[in-house]
Amino acid sequence: MSELRRRMTEDLQLRGLSERTQEAYLRAVRKLAEHFRTPPDRLSEEQVRQYLLYLKNDCGFAPGSMRVAVSGVKFFYHFTAPRAWATLCNIRIPPQKTLPDVLSRPEVRQLLAAVRTRHNRAYLWTVYACGLRLNEGLHLQVADLDSQRMMLHVHRGKGAKDRFILLPQELLAMLRRYWLEHRNPRWLFPALGRGRNQGGVADKPMAEASVQGAWKRVVDQSGLAKSVSIHTLRHSYASHLIEAGVGLRRVQQLLGHSSLQTTARYLHVTEPGGEHTRQIIDQLMQGVGAALDAGA
Repeated sequence: MSELRRRMTEDLQLRGLSERTQEAYLRAVRKLAEHFRTPPDRLSEEQVRQYLLYLKNDCGFAPGSMRVAVSGVKFFYHFTAPRAWATLCNIRIPPQKTLPDVLSRPEVRQLLAAVRTRHNRAYLWTVYACGLRLNEGLHLQVADLDSQRMMLHVHRGKGAKDRFILLPQELLAMLRRYWLEHRNPRWLFPALGRGRNQGGVADKPMAEASVQGAWKRVVDQSGLAKSVSIHTLRHSYASHLIEAGVGLRRVQQLLGHSSLQTTARYLHVTEPGGEHTRQIIDQLMQGVGAALDAGA
């Protein structure tokens, strides 16, 4: 690791950014350096300006990808190799106004029923039934399940924020049955190893690539024309709650959004409600308890 990369990594850690954000910012700066074949602390403001224009105009970066690249570059020149450059102060990425694809309830159940392996099926059902982000689900621990209050404790979500989520009764039953298959004292979804028999002693959760690959295979085989990722399950959870009458602010709390405006993207149905959120969630997730064995 170069000295510059080490310093930037330390700066990212000191700022409390997540591992995924650290990787994205480091990658953005590495791409900048590779483009000019020059260490980033030796580049001029004009070179950085032209590079960002190249990403936008020649590479056709979407607003989301452009935002990550700009954020990584700005971080480097603000914290690691400080520069008082007008270019970085004035750049603005317009917010995306497109709505994400959302699966219907039958589509969610169709896809999840097609997941072949029990560990991936249990994980993906949990992501949907609790509206989790990919890594929030992977890093769930046994101690995060509060069966007395029927709550799930999500630690260090996006922005390093904790939150509590209502835990559907049938999902708890599924997770208990799945845990009996590996009995890992810490992880709900431990890495199983090549023989899928090391779950009980695993010291880390399942890998991102594993669950993403399993989900991609199911989506590809389904023939759905929608753009579907694991995060689509979270979008679908939010949309289904709102359609069922759960109030927007309650959905905001469950998703862990800082801004109500972010949650409002899912406002396809504007019916008031949500005073019986737990009953609604339990009704929506009926059948989850038997889903683990559906493909066995």
